[in-house]
Amino acid sequence: MRTKGKIASWNDEKGYGFISPFDGGDRVFAHVKAFENRGRRPGVGDVVTFSIATDARGRPCAKEANIAGVPKTAKPKKASALPNVMAAGFLLFVVGAVSVSALPLPILLCYLVVSVATFVAYAFDKSAAKKGAWRTSENALHLLALAGGWPGALIAQNHLRHKSRKQPFRAIFWATVVMNCAAFIWLLTPEGANAWQSIVSAIV
Repeated sequence: MRTKGKIASWNDEKGYGFISPFDGGDRVFAHVKAFENRGRRPGVGDVVTFSIATDARGRPCAKEANIAGVPKTAKPKKASALPNVMAAGFLLFVVGAVSVSALPLPILLCYLVVSVATFVAYAFDKSAAKKGAWRTSENALHLLALAGGWPGALIAQNHLRHKSRKQPFRAIFWATVVMNCAAFIWLLTPEGANAWQSIVSAIV
């Protein structure tokens, strides 16, 4: 039986909220995965139709939900090669800079290690989103990208189909990419190289 209601509350970062049925009764839990039309993210005030099911703990929850006026989601597109090319191209450029001694080897290692860590963080967050478990904060994902993990984030967004459409996450992500690339270019200058040497000397 289909029920109609309105989204009364929504936590977009965690991907869930509650629907107030128009015919009265208790609010119904709704996870973003329950929505069949994902042309855009659900939000407070959206009118939705849904069926009622129960979760593993026997609590009522929405399933087969649709936002009024939003078309059903088309089949997901295949992963694009462009993000992979961008990530791989940048890392190859770093390898080239290290090979001609324009950059020290630790810079390359940092990009590789942090990129792998970022990819793992995205995978963990997507898995947690499916299970309704504790999520990795968006701020943590942005900090990893800013620290040099953006190539890994780019690949994760493309292949895992996670955080690849959500705004303003995407805008902030690309801002971190620009800032990291600006810092990288600065390291290629004499001033940047001297600053790096000063940091290394202070640590050692």
